[in-house]
Amino acid sequence: MNKYEIMFIVRPDLEEEIIKEEDKKFNDILKKQEAKLLETKVLGQKELAYMINKHKTGYYYLYQIESSVDAIKEIDRLIRINENIIRHLIIKSDN
Repeated sequence: MNKYEIMFIVRPDLEEEIIKEEDKKFNDILKKQEAKLLETKVLGQKELAYMINKHKTGYYYLYQIESSVDAIKEIDRLIRINENIIRHLIIKSDN
């Protein structure tokens, strides 16, 4: 099991309930993949450095997890097909 940091940005034009639902969906994905959630940070709505899909802002989420490589591949795949997430990044953490 390795430690990873996952950051994703949710579209700003969604209703607040749907944005919170994306967070819940992500937690469900982690549980299904047997990943251990170490820390969650909701960073809120922030301005993007550049426009992404005609959006100037987005809702940022940061997760620190412990997971297997196969689970990370599946998490990455599921995030990519989610139309409400405009950008994501998964990095392996040293700590």
